[in-house]
Amino acid sequence: MSEEHAGRVALVTGGSSGIGRAAAELLAASGAAVAVCGVDADDTEKTAAAIAEAGGRALPVVADVSDPDAVAEAVARTVSEYGGLDVLVTSAGIQRYGTVADTDEKTWDEVFAVNVKGVFLTARAALPHLRRSASGGSVVVVSSVQSRAAQSNVAAYAAAKGALNALVRSMAVDEAPFGVRVNAVCPGSVDTPMLRHSAARFSDGSDEGVRRLLGEWGRSHPIGRIAQPREVAEVIAFLAGTRAGFVTGTDIPVDGGVLAALAVTLPQDTPEPSTTA
Repeated sequence: MSEEHAGRVALVTGGSSGIGRAAAELLAASGAAVAVCGVDADDTEKTAAAIAEAGGRALPVVADVSDPDAVAEAVARTVSEYGGLDVLVTSAGIQRYGTVADTDEKTWDEVFAVNVKGVFLTARAALPHLRRSASGGSVVVVSSVQSRAAQSNVAAYAAAKGALNALVRSMAVDEAPFGVRVNAVCPGSVDTPMLRHSAARFSDGSDEGVRRLLGEWGRSHPIGRIAQPREVAEVIAFLAGTRAGFVTGTDIPVDGGVLAALAVTLPQDTPEPSTTA
């Protein structure tokens, strides 16, 4: 395993499950001391313990990212324990379903409070420390392919993820003079507890029903399957590290070809469109 992140400190929100857990484990395996931030105390403790058992350094931190005081305390604990902060990965997020016509205001606000405001609050608390990173601070935001590809019945979620991509670009420009890079990953379908919960909702809820629906969703990706969390974590770890030192302000699809498949190509015998009105 590479020691690319040796001597660095990372804070991962949503770090107790799914993509966030995979990112925390990979960063720790590559040498970073990792604060695992989650909303569930048991899951957060278990993830930190698993990292420690594998030989890594991990600090469990319980915080609701929509709570500014809790987020500030999570960052403060990380810095106090490890002496600084070099990497912030924001993976905490929730999924809710509905169109604009049938999404109530409470649900809309809930999605934005976690998925957008949570990133804002965490980054705001972390940036003063990231700016002082000797190796160059890095923020990696977990967005979604749904920020760039239309899908039905996810209005609040898609809007929130689109807002994250805009926020990433804004932060990247603002923080470049301070040596802090800011990027996003946009995963397609990934085998996480959140995706399995959705599969249970839209199937008969049985193990076989979930498995079958996950297979169908996987086949909607040109690569023919859904991703594993580690595959997204690999891109996160790259963006967080010095090999990506000239990469900032971008949102990278990790989507099995979904966005590529949306490109419209004209048949060979179709005339070129007219450029005149």
